[in-house]
Amino acid sequence: MNILDKIIVHKKQEVAQLKTEIEVSTLVKSPGFQRTPISLKKELLDPKGSGIIAEFKRQSPSKGGINDTATIQEVTEGYLQAGVSAQSILTDKEFFGGTIMDLIQAREINQTKPILRKDFIVDGFQIVEAKAIGADVILLIAACLTKTELKQFGNLAEDLGLDVLYEVHNQQDLDKIELDNKIIGINNRNLKTFEVDLENSIELARQIPDSCIKVSESGISDPRTIIGLREYGFNGFLVGESFMKSESPGFACEEFIKKLR
Repeated sequence: MNILDKIIVHKKQEVAQLKTEIEVSTLVKSPGFQRTPISLKKELLDPKGSGIIAEFKRQSPSKGGINDTATIQEVTEGYLQAGVSAQSILTDKEFFGGTIMDLIQAREINQTKPILRKDFIVDGFQIVEAKAIGADVILLIAACLTKTELKQFGNLAEDLGLDVLYEVHNQQDLDKIELDNKIIGINNRNLKTFEVDLENSIELARQIPDSCIKVSESGISDPRTIIGLREYGFNGFLVGESFMKSESPGFACEEFIKKLR
């Protein structure tokens, strides 16, 4: 069993337990559920924006601990000051050391930029929960969902006013998605082996229609890489590890973005 399979098995058990403890109606009645989400599409298409989706991540299965001292408050404030287009928050606890409280706290501070709930969505309950805790965007990973699930979960998110980042790694993933006005994230990291190949974004980008917004994810540590990817039609760039491994993620992000101007 590869890492992704292990994560999905655990996530399904985790969500099943959660559904016995919290009613969907409780989530719908929460204050956060009533807010109007901020559009990721609009931010990524802003010609004055950086296109950077900066991530808060404490650890990962491939790298272990990344940063266990930075607080969500200082990182969120730093990212906003740096000029990010959006913020990504890991809410998976078992494998990435995140919690939904990280996103709730980030939302209290960040009122102007969209927040992506970065997790392994396997149930519609998690999408309703994402809206309730203040997320603007959810991640749907094609590698761990069927074509039917991708469509159903995507429709549910859109009905709730949330944007969807559809994540793919290869042509097989891409073939599961109805490619029309979607935000497509190409993960340069193979979730089954955790190996990184930046050329992957360029190869798959050619198969994605211009009606879609293209996002390159993982393995980006050099501003020159982003400048190059823009030539292939990319509008968004998810960067986490290269910021989080520094003592001051916000400052690292600010210096990175300065080199893109």
